[in-house]
Amino acid sequence: MIKKMLTYFQQQEEQSKAHKPELAAAALLVEIMNADNQLNEDESEVIKQILFDTLFLTREVTDELLSSAMQHVHDANDLFQFTEVINDHYSYDEKVLLIESLWKVAYSDQQLDKYEEHMIRRIADLLYVSHSDFIQTRNKVKNTAIE
Repeated sequence: MIKKMLTYFQQQEEQSKAHKPELAAAALLVEIMNADNQLNEDESEVIKQILFDTLFLTREVTDELLSSAMQHVHDANDLFQFTEVINDHYSYDEKVLLIESLWKVAYSDQQLDKYEEHMIRRIADLLYVSHSDFIQTRNKVKNTAIE
């Protein structure tokens, strides 16, 4: 019994380490898309555009990455497996840009759901992004979303 538990935890650890930074970032974007329990085509298009613009991928690879991220989010039991990869590979400025991208997904339907805001706050905390940067990125995206 203990051996099975150890094997399970080792597999979970290996799986979290297997996530590439691109997949981890895409998974966090998908988490925001799913936060309000209303799947919106605008949100998935914003995610695709963010991935396309920031990772310089082809449209086909972007679609595959989004699909894979959706599956990983569905199978995940926490955010830590994704944020751990981001913390290992991203600089602080890159993390702030990721938080800004999360806000873009949240505001893509022109409204902010309380669950989306809560999820972004949790992710920012797990990424060690300061509260002031959390607020500044929100205000920046909110102001451009309203215009």
